Amino acid sequence: MPQENIIKIVIVLLVGIALLYWLNKKYSRSWRKPIKPFPKKWRAILKKEISFYRDLNHEEIKLFEYKLKEFIINIKITGIETTATIEDKVMVAASAVIPIFAFPEWKYKNLKEVLIYPNNFNMDFETKGKDNDRRIMGMVGTGYMNDKMILSKTALHRGFKNETDKKNTAIHEFVHLIDKMDGTVDGIPEVLLEKQYVIPWIDMIERKLEEIVKGKSDINPYAATGREEFFAVLSEYFFERPRLLKKKHPELYEMLEEIFDQDLVEE
Repeated sequence: MPQENIIKIVIVLLVGIALLYWLNKKYSRSWRKPIKPFPKKWRAILKKEISFYRDLNHEEIKLFEYKLKEFIINIKITGIETTATIEDKVMVAASAVIPIFAFPEWKYKNLKEVLIYPNNFNMDFETKGKDNDRRIMGMVGTGYMNDKMILSKTALHRGFKNETDKKNTAIHEFVHLIDKMDGTVDGIPEVLLEKQYVIPWIDMIERKLEEIVKGKSDINPYAATGREEFFAVLSEYFFERPRLLKKKHPELYEMLEEIFDQDLVEE
């Protein structure tokens, strides 16, 4: 190959590397670390509303508070047609921290903003109109809404008020976001699930989906709409009613314990 061609190739490669470096620097966000003390008002909200927090020991509380504040100072939380109160923000951040609590270095790099709507909404993001048309309580954005999450304020609060219904919309959506970290929302969180567990997890999902369809399961029927929803719905069950899940579905409990690296029913 002529020397001038080699030089051209080298120049193209160097320009390509420089461009990639510039793009990465432009679009990557520096993750700010909490510096100021944790606000007492936030702690009071956690003690009152978040049972997961109340069950932590002293060292775990310090970590939870750090991760929660880290989330709040890095992810914008905006009220749409409503005010995003500090209680809303603490609940959103708690929902984000709970699933990844065992991973202190975790950063939600695929999320820039959480939009709080006053109530349920439809596919056009409308909050007014017939109730039957507004059934969505939470959503992880795609397309032009990528890097955004939408949550109904009503559903956000209900998720923590009722600790027996096995439902928590905000945790559900953050689990979708965790699932999305590998590029696809498919119910297989490859960033958390070791390769040897992938096939057993898929097999377990298929068996449990069949039970749900046949009406032989206490798992929310919405889980049967797809693997991704099964994972998110089951995660709600895991964090809301861990003892019941372990009693009724020990295999599923063990798999989620492996995925989230949390044993919520320590003997």
